[in-house]
Amino acid sequence: MGKVWHDPNAAEVVKISSGQFYLTRAEILRTNRECIYNEAMATIRRLPSVEHNFELVVTRVYEDEDQELLEDEDETDEERVFLISEELEFRAGETDGEPTFIWRDLHGDVDEMFEFVATGTNAPTRAFFETCMYRAMYERKYKRSADATMDGDLEQFVYKAPKSTPKPRRKVDNSNPKPKTPSNQASTEVEVIDVDQPSTSSHSNVPTGPPAPEEGRLGPPRNMPNLEPLLTVEAEIYRWNFDSEEFDNDGIVHAQIAQQRDDKFAHWIVAATDEGTLLAHEICPEMNQRLSRRMKTITWNRMSDAGRGHSSSWLFKFASQEDYSDFVTLFTRVQWEGLHHLPFNKLKQDDQDYVMSSITDEDVEMRDVQDDSDEEEEIASQLDPEEEPSEDEEEDEEVPSEEDEDEPKPVKGERNSQLTVGYNGDRSYVVRGSNIGVFSHNNRNSVKYYATISKVTTPKGKEFRPKNVMLHDQDTKMILMNTDNPNSLYSLDIERGKVVEEWKVHDNISVNNIAPDSKFAPTTREQTLVGTSHNALFRIDPRVSGSKLVDSQYKQYVSKNKFSGVVTTKNGKLAVASEKGDIRLFDSIGKNAKTALPPLGDPILGIDVTANGRYIVATTKTYLLLIDTLIGEGKDSGQLGFDKSFPAKAKPQPKQLRLKSEHVAYMGGVINLTPARFNQGTDQEENAIVTSTGPYVIAWDFNKVKKGALDKYDIKKYEDHVVQDNFKFGDDKEIIVALDNNVLAINKKNLKKPTRQSLAGNFGYSRSSIVNAPY
Repeated sequence: MGKVWHDPNAAEVVKISSGQFYLTRAEILRTNRECIYNEAMATIRRLPSVEHNFELVVTRVYEDEDQELLEDEDETDEERVFLISEELEFRAGETDGEPTFIWRDLHGDVDEMFEFVATGTNAPTRAFFETCMYRAMYERKYKRSADATMDGDLEQFVYKAPKSTPKPRRKVDNSNPKPKTPSNQASTEVEVIDVDQPSTSSHSNVPTGPPAPEEGRLGPPRNMPNLEPLLTVEAEIYRWNFDSEEFDNDGIVHAQIAQQRDDKFAHWIVAATDEGTLLAHEICPEMNQRLSRRMKTITWNRMSDAGRGHSSSWLFKFASQEDYSDFVTLFTRVQWEGLHHLPFNKLKQDDQDYVMSSITDEDVEMRDVQDDSDEEEEIASQLDPEEEPSEDEEEDEEVPSEEDEDEPKPVKGERNSQLTVGYNGDRSYVVRGSNIGVFSHNNRNSVKYYATISKVTTPKGKEFRPKNVMLHDQDTKMILMNTDNPNSLYSLDIERGKVVEEWKVHDNISVNNIAPDSKFAPTTREQTLVGTSHNALFRIDPRVSGSKLVDSQYKQYVSKNKFSGVVTTKNGKLAVASEKGDIRLFDSIGKNAKTALPPLGDPILGIDVTANGRYIVATTKTYLLLIDTLIGEGKDSGQLGFDKSFPAKAKPQPKQLRLKSEHVAYMGGVINLTPARFNQGTDQEENAIVTSTGPYVIAWDFNKVKKGALDKYDIKKYEDHVVQDNFKFGDDKEIIVALDNNVLAINKKNLKKPTRQSLAGNFGYSRSSIVNAPY
């Protein structure tokens, strides 16, 4: 037990390799046992992206003769994944003399259970598997290691049958008028559990899928605060059906935005009938809302208290454009207030207009975009069926890299933390603790371990973990930031594999972010670079004596702006983002910003810009923000916001690139995007954007985005957490990906349109070149 449980790098904790998998039902009128997989294996594995969380995975096992048929199928149901928690009501037992494991189907009806019959499994293995389940529940509940647990600590997780049956439901008096229902739909009957419990509606056509355990079907969360409706309009409510893969209509409700009476900055989205509240979801960034004026819909996600794997997707469809506009306008205002804890009307009117402009319909072309396609792809709305992958789409066959005999062994407890892709030498560099791994690229979309720069130290010999790294001086140097000494930068000679200089920037100014002098300066001998502190922008010149900050090129703000990123164009224009969510555009350092774009509310985690400065992509936790810096009207029409200020009434219209809420539900509901990047090259136009979240690499076709297709993206899922990804320099197809413990290269065409299988299905590395190099 100790050897398995103590190894954080072991994805699999325990596996039972032989068994059958069933769905069982207690209701007598239905078949009480349905075989899902005739041959299956059960595995308990760690969630790499969420500490103290584990999954129970049941995988279908194919016979040799079935393998050829499997390869011909576009989508197969190969794997069922369950987040291990108390809610599963896991228990062990026997069926016909064979050991069994049974747990609740949280996504199905109340009488449905899953059963894994562990054929041929001996008693010690069965006991070990059962104990691992309880230890996983312990870690999830208490957010700490189960290493020191005793049997008594785990006893609370052993299932005990209820001593009494639940109280019967009673019907609500339906004599009051009810909201109108569609002519093609039966009237909806609402039932309420005993008055001491939260109310729960029971609709005959409630969509299947993973309901949030604290909500029942459409009921409010426990301990729901006292709410005051601010707006009520009629709307159809839909819920994503995980089985049919479409939104199911659940009738007409009162769609409300309500304020929490004890917190004026807390607001909820509510569905109600005359009988009472059906659901209430707090408005927060994790809702991942998506808006469509054309369809008059708002779609959002709900993450239950059970956490990852328990996300549902919901949709309001409004009867009129007026109702849609009123609802989404108020929604946007209150969400902004919740993020800033300020009244929205405190903003200047032109800043209010800028925030509101971000909620316009997602399928609108950007200014001056040329359409070179004779057969433009139709933009799908949330209610349209998924587009099927092309059957004749071919993938590049990728050749696996050979393992190097000198490749170092994993360092226990360390994981990859950063990726930087080289400009001149076909190299990528991955930071792992105080080590930096060097990987070479070849011409067939693969990477190979090349060397390790071990134990990075200051010139005085003190070991440190680089906080941030940037290639410099034609890839001969790497500039490192050190958390222990934020007032200095360190120059690492890549050939020598050693830090050769410490650059003291300033005694009283810390460096939070760095960027090259211009976008392609690392391909030249340019020595200066750009830095920011929390409230200042400055140039750094390592050639000057003493402090390296150039006094004449220094701009400081009095307030704490919390700058979170800086990026440069090919001509050295600068964009600076902040944790507050605002973006400033400069034509040079030392002057005031030409353009200051107000925050939508979410902190900006990363920023990138096209070489010509026309487009900016900023990354928040749950969506990308795309901004066209072209001034479209006024005396400076045709110029960019880096050089001239936008007219007060004509600021750019930001576009939000969000994942579809139904896709997010398949992905487990947790979105945590890494800084998005355009592809780049000195003679290359940007045509793609890449980012990642959890185990997923995600890419948008930038040409389609400029035409308004904001929800067209491709995805690939990996078994491990994606730390960072970026395009190979000068290549718009090859993506370098750093996982927690691996480094790989993938051709962009190997990313697929999101489906249930590609998002939640089986993992596969068969066409990826992976280097297992946890140096």
